[in-house]
Amino acid sequence: MAKSLKPDVFFQTPGIILDVRSPGEYAQGHIPGAVNFPLFNNDERALVGTCYKQKGKDEAVELGLAIVGPKLADFVARAKVLAPDRQVRIHCWRGGMRSASVGWLLETAGFNVALLIGGYKGFRRWALSLFSVPQKMIILGGMTGSGKTEILSALGSMGEQVLDLEALANHRGSSFGALGQLPQPTNEKFWNAIAMEWAKFDRSQLLWVEAESKRIGMCRIPQEIFEQMERAKVIEISRSRQERVEFLVKIYGEGDINDLIAATERIRRRLGGARAQQAINFLREGNLAAASDLILHYYDKTYTYDLEKRGVSIHKVDVSGLSAVDAAVLVRKKSQQI
Repeated sequence: MAKSLKPDVFFQTPGIILDVRSPGEYAQGHIPGAVNFPLFNNDERALVGTCYKQKGKDEAVELGLAIVGPKLADFVARAKVLAPDRQVRIHCWRGGMRSASVGWLLETAGFNVALLIGGYKGFRRWALSLFSVPQKMIILGGMTGSGKTEILSALGSMGEQVLDLEALANHRGSSFGALGQLPQPTNEKFWNAIAMEWAKFDRSQLLWVEAESKRIGMCRIPQEIFEQMERAKVIEISRSRQERVEFLVKIYGEGDINDLIAATERIRRRLGGARAQQAINFLREGNLAAASDLILHYYDKTYTYDLEKRGVSIHKVDVSGLSAVDAAVLVRKKSQQI
């Protein structure tokens, strides 16, 4: 018999996650790693829903059975491809008939089935509740081009707990942050991804997070987590301006010139008309280093202003000339002293 499990147990259970909602529902937001295994396509779901509203549950169920019946063998065949070990975890929107039906079918076909209590809606409640769970945290700050993300990655390789919000948001957090990245997820998907990471962390151990504003591109950081970030201790790294310019050239040097110009135009007012135009001229000339040096003027002012608003003690570490790994060793040592 299929097991009905609460989210925390469901995610500890082996097996691929099959989301049996329609493709449209799945696209709006889904559990990270779940595979869409729709009982109904978008049009079929709309038909059944309309039938339910107009004629009632019994006729809607009959219509659903008529739609699904010819597809049962295909469902089993696809499940065998997706889950050769015959271990599956299944959910729908609220843990109702769709997941129960697919669960029954696959269990009959010899699969070991686990169902998510409350479905995707229950997962969302669980996910949102996680954000209020306190977590020991330290914020890694530093001006644009300091290599914070690379240091976070090195800390992760050293066994430290790291929450890389920019990686989850597919954005580096500036006007230029989307360049070279995949499209950003919906805010719902972003929060789902954060929740799955948040659930794994050891609350007794330190979590490293990069300093961010409330938005990373179009993605909003959950308010509860952002408030914890604002209260956390900060280690601010610094590098020479020349190193930072070289870092930006390395990151964005292969980017499309028109994309770089468009990103500069977006901060024209804040950069200042003359400085923005000069930066654009440098970009057109292929002098990315000179353009980066000008643009850092704006980002340095913004960073300093945001840091001063935090009202918490800042612990400074100079990592000039150090690799990301060596810098990570230094900031980890600093974290043990504060």
